[in-house]
Amino acid sequence: MIIVNAARHRACKILTMRQELVESYASAQVPRYTSYPTAAQFSPAVNAEVVAGWAAALSDDARLSLYFHVPFCRSICWYCGCHTKATRKDGPLISYGQTLERELESSALAFAHGGKGPRQVVSIHWGGGTPSMLPADVFQDIVDSMRACYSVSDDAEHAMELDPRLIDEALVAKITGAGINRVSLGVQDFTPRVQSAIGRVQPFEQVASAVDLLNRAGLDEMNFDLIYGLPLQSQADLIRSIDLATSLAPGRIALFGYAHVPWFKTHQRMIDEMVLPGAMERLEMAEAAGERLVALGYRRIGIDHFAREDDKLAIAAENGTLRRNFQGYTTDPADAVIGLGASSISSFPTGFAQNAPATAEWARAVNAGHFATVRGVATTQADRFRSALIEALMCNLSVDVSAIAASHGMKATSLGDWRKRIDALADDGLARRDGDTVMVPEEARAFTRVVAAVFDAYLEPEARKHSVAV
Repeated sequence: MIIVNAARHRACKILTMRQELVESYASAQVPRYTSYPTAAQFSPAVNAEVVAGWAAALSDDARLSLYFHVPFCRSICWYCGCHTKATRKDGPLISYGQTLERELESSALAFAHGGKGPRQVVSIHWGGGTPSMLPADVFQDIVDSMRACYSVSDDAEHAMELDPRLIDEALVAKITGAGINRVSLGVQDFTPRVQSAIGRVQPFEQVASAVDLLNRAGLDEMNFDLIYGLPLQSQADLIRSIDLATSLAPGRIALFGYAHVPWFKTHQRMIDEMVLPGAMERLEMAEAAGERLVALGYRRIGIDHFAREDDKLAIAAENGTLRRNFQGYTTDPADAVIGLGASSISSFPTGFAQNAPATAEWARAVNAGHFATVRGVATTQADRFRSALIEALMCNLSVDVSAIAASHGMKATSLGDWRKRIDALADDGLARRDGDTVMVPEEARAFTRVVAAVFDAYLEPEARKHSVAV
């Protein structure tokens, strides 16, 4: 198969080094850097009182993004790393949705700015779990409250994550009626034996039917999630899944490496570790998949996203406005993200805050009229400097360290021996350095997280807190 051979050649070109060194880098545990500092640095020092202060300190013209987390699914997929639980009944969903509406209304009061009208919202995202499981009337009540409490921009992206197995005409009517204009479908892989091995059976025909329903309703801004490194998955399986997925014409594809963290997500113990691909297999799978997607007309975005040239994500990558946050790569221009729901994470110019993960604890706080914050981290000037470096590398595969330092009132020398560490990676083919400009070569794109980790002051190399690099 030509694409497989090309990927193997590229994987060899990536790292002209001993195989054990390749495997060492590929299996290194490093953060996904959807924030910096990462969630591993969150502590109870950030509480509801701290968040109230951050809310009051937002500038009058600050733009907001709202993230709604709904931690319920009909069943739990074994590969899942999300904060969610299974329910077959609507009762918990109704109760949760009503509490979510109260939290939304409380947040609007907390973020009010001196009688100058409701805050502007430029982006909305529903994640989970399976947020579309909220009953239609409960979901619509939340959306109506959101529009009453905030000034939602006419061009705001209003996105929702969907389970293709649960998409029918009623669901499509529910979300289009509420103004959803982008959807993300969890596809993962179309190979029957792989689907059985991860506890998520959804034939191609079922996904194709769901896409057809969405398209006929005018919902054609669509993302697909695919995963490599799954149990029993071969490179040929992955390429076939890509071919099938792209035949449905999604504007974006997120290609994630399966993160096997059974010490953190115990349901992953259902997966047999003996049939998981090894580090070199994962690398070759990632490269083969990337080559195939590019050949099919998709542009590489960061480390794990692909988009058609006319998609907003590709346009943002081209004009330098691509961002990275807890939802991954995004075009979201917001100054702050307000996380609503159990376990949701908010981001402010000066820190991050996470709600209580347990739904009962979260609901108690909301019903008492408080922020449900249980942990987070206040960022320092040095943190924000390092965050900007890491985000630039993750989005653009290049960063001018001195320029970023100057824009943050810092000096590159405050980063310690970073040049020496980058040069060591350069010797192994993972990076290049021209003065104070650091670049990740195209052929080493898969290892960008390893390069970004050079600027992480908190990373503990021996701690088992993160997913593998590739």
